[in-house]
Formats: sequence, C-alpha cells, structure tokens
Amino acid sequence: MKFGLFGINNGILADPAIASRTVQAAEAAGFESVWTGEHIVLPDPQVPPSPSAPQTPFADTSTWLAFLAGQCETLKLGTGIIILPQRNPVELAKELATVDVASQGRLLFGVGAGYLEPEFRAMGIRFDDRGARTDEYIDAIKVLWTETNPTFSGDTVRFSGIDAQPRPVQDPHPPIHVGGHSTSALRRAVRRGNGWYGFFVDHEHATTHLKTLAEIEERGGRDAALGRLEISITPLPRATVDDAIRYRDMGVDRLTLLPDARDEDRLMRWIDETAKSMLDQVK
Repeated sequence: MKFGLFGINNGILADPAIASRTVQAAEAAGFESVWTGEHIVLPDPQVPPSPSAPQTPFADTSTWLAFLAGQCETLKLGTGIIILPQRNPVELAKELATVDVASQGRLLFGVGAGYLEPEFRAMGIRFDDRGARTDEYIDAIKVLWTETNPTFSGDTVRFSGIDAQPRPVQDPHPPIHVGGHSTSALRRAVRRGNGWYGFFVDHEHATTHLKTLAEIEERGGRDAALGRLEISITPLPRATVDDAIRYRDMGVDRLTLLPDARDEDRLMRWIDETAKSMLDQVK
C-alpha cells in the first residue's frame, strides 16, 4: 500500500516555509505523495456543507505544486481535488502540464464536480450542470495533453486550429483520479478515470463504494485502455495500523492521510510517528 499526506496547501501548510519542510520530511519518511485540497472561496459565515472556516488559507493548487516540485525529488504531487467545472479547461491543462514538466512527471490529477453552491455563485458559474461539464472538461483536457493538433467540440468547450504546449512528461498523460461519493462520480471514475479518490471514507462506506465501482465496470462501463482503476482513500482522522490493514485487504491502493496536527512541531512528530507505526508495517 502507498501512503499520501493530504492538505499540503491549506491551514499551516499554506506557509511556504512549513510546506517545504513538510514535503522534505514526508519524502524522507517514505510517503509516496502529497495532496492539495481546494476551495477557491468559502462561504462566510460557514454553513453546511462547507468543510472549513472561511478564514482558512487555501493556496492555489497549480502554483503551490509547481513550487513544491522544486522542494522534493521523488514525491508525487496530487491535486486532491481540483473542482473542475469552476476552471477553464484549456488554461488548466496548460497549468498542470507545466507542473508535470517542472516535477519531471510526478503529477497526479485529482478532479471532482464540487458541491458548494455559494462557491460557484461567487465565481459566476452554473451549479446545476456541473456534472456534465466535469465529464466534458476531462475529455477536453485529455485531448489537449495527448493530441498533436488538439480539436474538441462539446457543449461547453470547443477548440481547433491550436496547439497546446508544454505537454505533460507522463505518457499518455498524468493519471486522473476522480473524486466523489455519488453514483455519478463513481460512474465518472470508471468511465473516465485512472483512479477513484474517496475523501473521509470509513470502512463501511469504502466497501459499499468499491462494490458499486466493480458493478459499473462489470456492466461494460470501462475502456480497457484506462487500465486497472486505482483506489485512493482519505480515511477519518486518527486512522490506526489496523485500519490501514483493513483498507489494504479490501483492495485500497493508497491511503492519503490527514495529519493530526495544528502546528509545525506536532506535524513533524506526526510524520515521524506515522512512518514508524504505519508506513513501516503496512506494505
């Protein structure tokens, strides 16, 4: 099993010095990847289902990962997740291809449709068609990343007579990990993703989601060219070694852990303790 560290761009980790030291410590400890979270804006005052206080720092995903690419050598850099329908897919394809080039092929592209209507409203973007646009934007970004003369004609994005440079280092493109718990998100992962990413998923819900993913795939919903669907999960806080073993045994490939720390000293202790208690014991 691989282990990631979630939240490398928010809270105290939106401080560049702390984030830099953290990725270096995580790399030395044996973590495979670090992952951003994303909210471009947050509702103020905080109201459900908003996950964070409005004053929580969230550094921009692409900018932050490009910065961190130069602070480590082997860690994969994951977007966990980019709220895709809020972005211009042509511009985002260039930003993330640049991250993949800067990191020499270490980008993991996590995407989701989003769920905070006030965030969409503040950006002047429709909320009701976010699922369809997420599907279309994934397809468009793949074209921009892989085709010599990229051409795409969809309902919400169209382009032709262009080229898109740089292209990613990874062939055919950085792996796409689709986040979300709804049936439509699980279907999107099977049909368009290289992986599925479940956030704050306990064992019971993991079992249910994995069963649904398998059923969708069995019904012929997956192109063989996508390969095996990789499963990544962020468990509930304070996951134990026994928890990790249960996830591994049910077929989870990666646990992306949320640090239990509110200051840098505690964060560094958490990395060290997690490496000794979990990374070294769960393979």
